[in-house]
Amino acid sequence: MSTTTKREVRLPSFFEAIIPILVMVGLMVYVFAFSHEEYDAAHMPLIVALVVTCIIGVICGHSFQDMLEGIMNRINATLEAILILLTVGLLVSSFMTAGTIPAVIYYGLQLLTPKFFLPVGCILTAIVGMACGSSWTATATIGIAFMTIGEGLGMNTALTAGMVISGAYVGDKFSPLSDTTNLAAGVAETGLFDHVAAMVSTTFPVFIISLIIYTCIGLSSGSVAGYDPAIAEGIRTAIAENFNVNPLVMVPILVVIAVCLLRIPGLPGILISVVTGVVFALIFQGTQSLANIFSILHYGPVVETGNEFLDAALAKGGMENQMWTVNLILLAVAFGGALERCGIVERLFGGIKKKIHSVPGLLFATMLTSIFCDAAMCDQFLGIGVPAPLYAEKYDELGLGRNMLSRTLEDAGTLWAVMFPWTACGAYQMRTLGINPLYYFPFAFVNLLNPIYALLTALMGRNIIWADGSITNIFGKTRAGKEAKAPKEAHEKALKALEQMRQDGRAPRIS
Repeated sequence: MSTTTKREVRLPSFFEAIIPILVMVGLMVYVFAFSHEEYDAAHMPLIVALVVTCIIGVICGHSFQDMLEGIMNRINATLEAILILLTVGLLVSSFMTAGTIPAVIYYGLQLLTPKFFLPVGCILTAIVGMACGSSWTATATIGIAFMTIGEGLGMNTALTAGMVISGAYVGDKFSPLSDTTNLAAGVAETGLFDHVAAMVSTTFPVFIISLIIYTCIGLSSGSVAGYDPAIAEGIRTAIAENFNVNPLVMVPILVVIAVCLLRIPGLPGILISVVTGVVFALIFQGTQSLANIFSILHYGPVVETGNEFLDAALAKGGMENQMWTVNLILLAVAFGGALERCGIVERLFGGIKKKIHSVPGLLFATMLTSIFCDAAMCDQFLGIGVPAPLYAEKYDELGLGRNMLSRTLEDAGTLWAVMFPWTACGAYQMRTLGINPLYYFPFAFVNLLNPIYALLTALMGRNIIWADGSITNIFGKTRAGKEAKAPKEAHEKALKALEQMRQDGRAPRIS
């Protein structure tokens, strides 16, 4: 009679938990700072770190099959995003060959000035991002156009990229169509529009502050010192000579917005936009063979206008050009899945919540965990999804609304994911905008300042949403409001905790 011995699975020790993180960060620092550009991608460090994580998992009692299952679960959860990424490559190619993006550049250079380019560009990118519900689509369409316009106006490319990122992520956060917005509300178990309303208290003020900063930069003499009207005019002339810039070629952008407003799912919505771009290319840019269209969609357009700025800007898109990013995303998500299966985040952060006794402390712990998951697990979805169950009960114990949790997850988990060149978001934006996140992030003022603003105001007892719907606003006044959706038992617990805190003088009463 044979017997099978079931392996005992345990959480890793702190030392075991930190080893894969140190390996990954150490190799990333080496590659991006000390490799002298002999190798400048995050793929190989992630592979090494993934192997190390699997070894730690086996040491802790997991079988290789168990580790593989954790990896595959995360990859399966990301497949739709990968498919959308591939179709975005088709979208960019179709919009290039249709003349849509060249036309936006053409008219943008005519209408925008160096002084007001940054704030106006940020607002327009935010509008597109909100309508589409996707920062990726916003940067891949109007964002690419603004990068070229900025070069034509003599702007620092990192500054322009930071502006585009700021606008795109503001729009993404406020859009009910956004996947991260829906995810944050879902994992916090609150209402979607309760979550969107909660973000107004942090993201909107930071957006205004960012617009003021961009305006001040634009008005300063240093920011326009490199402006050469001849460069801008040269780009416009090259576009006019190589593309039909009839204003009608910008209609495909309206189609992107329309399919999003009609709530057509992401994949079919983008494919509709791709078909629109191809049709407009046939109508306005000359008849092309089917093979030529296939080549453009697959490999990206080949544009030779004789203008180096323009040729570099329009060499975007194509399904093939997305594969570098897809490879990185697969490796990043696999690494995150292995870390998750090992219980590394639980080991590193699980004990922290027992030591939290204040609202600012809870917000800081949530943000720190989110950013850690972004950087170490390489996926913004894990940056939102992993901290939520760790801290949800603590939000109830401190009498906070569940939309306070969802807001905090987005303030850090969504906005700082784009800072790291090895995350899915950072890799995508780096390939799309052509700038390393480490260079543009200091100028992405919305992303950079949002969690800082949220934490500082919480330290002052401001911008806090309580379980009964009341809000302590930026002026320190606590006003009644609508209760956010939450699980019944958890909500009742939070209300009791809030009442006790008010009796003890640890929470403000409604004034």
